[in-house]
Amino acid sequence: MNENESTPGDRAVEMYLGLLRVRMSEEDYARLLAVVHPVLQTIREQTERGVPAADFSLDGPGTQGLPQEIRDEAALVIATAVTGRLDNEVVVLDIEETGPVRVVTDAATASDPARLTEIADYIRQRHQDTVELCGIAEASGLPVDF
Repeated sequence: MNENESTPGDRAVEMYLGLLRVRMSEEDYARLLAVVHPVLQTIREQTERGVPAADFSLDGPGTQGLPQEIRDEAALVIATAVTGRLDNEVVVLDIEETGPVRVVTDAATASDPARLTEIADYIRQRHQDTVELCGIAEASGLPVDF
């Protein structure tokens, strides 16, 4: 990609990865890149096709055994790619129904208890919806592993 094809998100990601390269050990940085590179490629391809960014999970075979610090940094790199912003933060919400949930959000939202409560309520509702859908699927004889 040449300079004319890059987006502000690309430049922000390059800057953030540069900072991480200095801050992290070579081994940890390589592990981080192995996790984020495929996601960044997908984001780039979706952007080129005009498809909006989707939710990305860091729960896959490539993240098994990955320290939480590297997972958090990977989430921040991905958020930077999606938003083009460098002020993203990882916030841990304690949700009774699911246990702790890590959410990446902007700094203003991270410091706003009312917004964090709204996010936690949304997660609770999604969890409840999933439980209900699993019950319907099970009662219908359909797989419940979605």
